[in-house]
Amino acid sequence: MNKFKIFSIAFLTATAVGQAQDLDPAKKALDAEQYEKAKGMLKSIIQAKPTSGKALFLLGTIYLYQNSLDSAKVVFEKGLTTPDGGKFNNIGLAQIDLDNNNAAGAQSKFDMVSKDIKRKDIEEYIYIAKAYMNAEKPDFKKAITVLNKAKEVNPTDSQVQLALGDAYYGDHNQNDSYSAYRNAYQADNSLIRAKMQLGVLLKGAKAYTEAVKAYDEVIASNANYGPVYRELAETYYLWANNQPKTYAENIQKALGFYEKYLTLTDYSLTSRMRHADFLILAKDYKALEVEAEKMKQLDKVNPRILRYLGYAAYQNGNNAVALQALTDFTTKGQNKIIARDYLYLGLTKIQQGISADGKTVDQTAISNGIVDIKKALEMEPLMANELNEVGKKYFGMKLYGVAGSLFENAITVPASKNFIEDNVYYGLCVYTINKIKDEKSIDKTALMNADKAMDNVILASPTYQEAYLYKARINNSLKNDEVMAKNYQLFIDVVTVKGDEEITKNKGKFIESYNNMASFYANSDKAKAKEFLNKTLVLDPTNVYAIDSLKLLK
Repeated sequence: MNKFKIFSIAFLTATAVGQAQDLDPAKKALDAEQYEKAKGMLKSIIQAKPTSGKALFLLGTIYLYQNSLDSAKVVFEKGLTTPDGGKFNNIGLAQIDLDNNNAAGAQSKFDMVSKDIKRKDIEEYIYIAKAYMNAEKPDFKKAITVLNKAKEVNPTDSQVQLALGDAYYGDHNQNDSYSAYRNAYQADNSLIRAKMQLGVLLKGAKAYTEAVKAYDEVIASNANYGPVYRELAETYYLWANNQPKTYAENIQKALGFYEKYLTLTDYSLTSRMRHADFLILAKDYKALEVEAEKMKQLDKVNPRILRYLGYAAYQNGNNAVALQALTDFTTKGQNKIIARDYLYLGLTKIQQGISADGKTVDQTAISNGIVDIKKALEMEPLMANELNEVGKKYFGMKLYGVAGSLFENAITVPASKNFIEDNVYYGLCVYTINKIKDEKSIDKTALMNADKAMDNVILASPTYQEAYLYKARINNSLKNDEVMAKNYQLFIDVVTVKGDEEITKNKGKFIESYNNMASFYANSDKAKAKEFLNKTLVLDPTNVYAIDSLKLLK
């Protein structure tokens, strides 16, 4: 999902008073994130006054925000021909250069604008800074440098302070960001976005209660200010995920506030796509499917709709629709493909390759799905976080090969939040598959990798007793008897330290450990072997293996 934009898009007062009055309603619509309304106003202004370079610049900026680069470029180039808007439209074209990784081209245009800036002008600096911030790869430090030039001219200007707040926030400088937003609101208390951003900072600090209070203050001053409801939705979403006990209640609040946001902004395709992105985060795939169908009615050719249809169809079990939509999206046209697109495509192929009862598995489909999942991880390694839940689902279905393939890829990303658990499941999958095989057919390479996975678990959590048990079992399959015996003993040691209750709960595993260690020592240390077998008989006086083995050792 595209990251949520927090940057101010309240535009500045134009140099000419008459033009400013013409543009003010459009700027207010922009600040309220009513993009279609703002576009309509700006097009009317341009129709009445084709030479309005500033109106063309603002219109192009909206197209940029909506990822319509071609439309933006056409509008900016038209703006270059106007007497009053050339410099601003060069800034817009420079952002397109930044989006296309053409830093030299962007700098050349910024330099053209900067050399003509008059001593008391600050507007150009702010727009240049915004271009740096809103580019595909934001450069907040450069934005701060540019804004400091504007600050030298007018240190108390509310728009300079607001933009600085955005730049510091993007640069993870919470303290300076807070000061800038506060200064912006103190300089102009009608600048409601600055007040809202103070709540955004609290959200980022996980002070959710305080953030909601800050948003409530914004609502008290303007209950129809749409963006604050989006921020409320995002805050309750984060609250739900960071405090799982609140999930059910807070995720519903989040979804409700996002609906409120839509009613106060517009139901354009752009707004619906942003809503769809949020529904993906909230995992409301039924609502996502409904939203995708509505978007399809608005624009039958926009390829991004295929993404939402694919995601929703996969989650709702409609594999054929999901596969078609995601294949078309990732293979046709010049779409901006993200890691999650490949993740869902891979998971769809896997899901389609398994029969409804889980008894039939198409290995070719599974392999093809894993190829796409690897692409996803190459683009964004933390997509590994998403594999845990799916892997556990297939593990629960006893599809250990499918689950093992997912966990095997998940553990290639040590930064994953599920790294330790994924290692445990990977080791279990490999061991379970191979324990039913004879010595000639076991996959020794996979078992050795499973052994390494248990080492990862033990390193991170030395008191996790099951890791020693699984490592012992894995090495038993590999006929690494010494390593097997060592880890059975470590399992016993870790459990014993935890007390009698834990020992009682693990009685069967203790018997397994004693008997296997006895088998290891039978040829090299009969006394030790007998000691372990007698320990088994203390726990289970009728244990056949221990009784028979003791007879052989006499």
